[in-house]
Amino acid sequence: MYLDHFGLKEPPFRITPDTDFFFQGANRGATLEALLYAITHDEGIVKVSGEVGSGKTMLCRVLMERLPATVETIYLANPSLSRDEILFAIGDELKLQLEKGQTTRILRALQEHLIRLFGEGRRVVVLIDEAHAMPDETLEEIRLLSNLESNRHKLLQIVLFGQSELDEHLDTAGMRQLRERITQSFHLEPLVRSDIENYIDFRMRAAGYRGPRVFNPRAIKLIASASQGLTRRVNILSDKALLAAYAAGTHAVTQAEARRAVRDTEFYRARTSPQRIWIGAIALAAGLALGWGTHMLLPAARPDMASGPPSAAPSTAAQTPAQPAKAAMPLVSGLSLSASADASALKRSAESSTPAQPLPPGRGELARRRFTSTQAWLKSAPGDRYSIQLAIVNSKELAQLEDFLLRISRILPVDDLFVYSVKIDGQQHYRVAYGSYAGPDQALAAIRGLPPVISAYHPYSRSVERMRSQNRQ
Repeated sequence: MYLDHFGLKEPPFRITPDTDFFFQGANRGATLEALLYAITHDEGIVKVSGEVGSGKTMLCRVLMERLPATVETIYLANPSLSRDEILFAIGDELKLQLEKGQTTRILRALQEHLIRLFGEGRRVVVLIDEAHAMPDETLEEIRLLSNLESNRHKLLQIVLFGQSELDEHLDTAGMRQLRERITQSFHLEPLVRSDIENYIDFRMRAAGYRGPRVFNPRAIKLIASASQGLTRRVNILSDKALLAAYAAGTHAVTQAEARRAVRDTEFYRARTSPQRIWIGAIALAAGLALGWGTHMLLPAARPDMASGPPSAAPSTAAQTPAQPAKAAMPLVSGLSLSASADASALKRSAESSTPAQPLPPGRGELARRRFTSTQAWLKSAPGDRYSIQLAIVNSKELAQLEDFLLRISRILPVDDLFVYSVKIDGQQHYRVAYGSYAGPDQALAAIRGLPPVISAYHPYSRSVERMRSQNRQ
């Protein structure tokens, strides 16, 4: 990629949340401080809303890191939970053995446990992502959970993160009781042009850049207009603009590079023409394919990628020589990594009940082998074991799945890579998972031991039972 060209230690514009790149400007820092205060001072239900790509998930991740050790955090990434499922999800995170039965009994068991934690000086906060997609009955259960309190204190703090549709939904008559319990409400506004200039410079320097500003004012103006101030779009455009400058052999991003980046984005084509526009000069000069969602998911193998598996890995991987830095692999367009992309896709979906769909022939030998092995493994593996979720790919992008598996098999043991199928919005997808661990704590320890090139994309753990269930959906 362009890292050496610009003197960068890591990619500055990943679209997956990395808390080291949290930008405190544009009122983001003030919102974080307000959230920390609200959670630690019995503020009840708090709401954070914003447009798609405005930085809600990043804010949530930073919040989880900044909360004091006395606060136990429960992160719910799946908004499609039913009212009973959300109670069991919270109980599971608190390591409670809840028996199915009347809701009042379950709530009483939760309250008794929360009172014990409060007596020990501990608080519990539930962070719910994509809350705009929650069913009405589940939102009503959230309201009931907010009633759990001692004589003077709330026992459970709740923070709802959602798109602007959440505000509209809460304004309806049926949500009046829940709306009345929201004590603090924050909205993440799009960045203005001056914020975007500071945001781009901040992320460049957070990634190791030490020179003068790379993006000139005209490039910033064009990116600001095309992105509409949404940080995810700013990241996509800035990443492509840097790649264009690298291909042209220049160390400055001008209006020309920014224009090429804008023309090669999905949101630009959606507003202009369905015709696919390619950056021919970049492809010709660098041999890099830029697709609708272009982003380097795993760079070509480097010395730190070829150092073998992490200590927490369940078996040993063979080492392979590192590739030269200039031998860049084609950029992968269809693959989404980690909880941020994987979970957000599932949260917006209703997965239909169909058998697991095998990979079609001729689409990648390694992917087919791992899919077949995974089906057998899911049938016999204990449901209380855990695996590490790495990626999800659309069935139309199976070449990218094969490419991804080939790359990570240089780092991780190939026999510990699993591929299984899920349906999202009626469309077939395939997930990649890694390893088999005795429980969530062991899986978390393994995640912490993953090589930086993989851990940078925030992999997360998932139970085998959940994988098996989704594999049959």
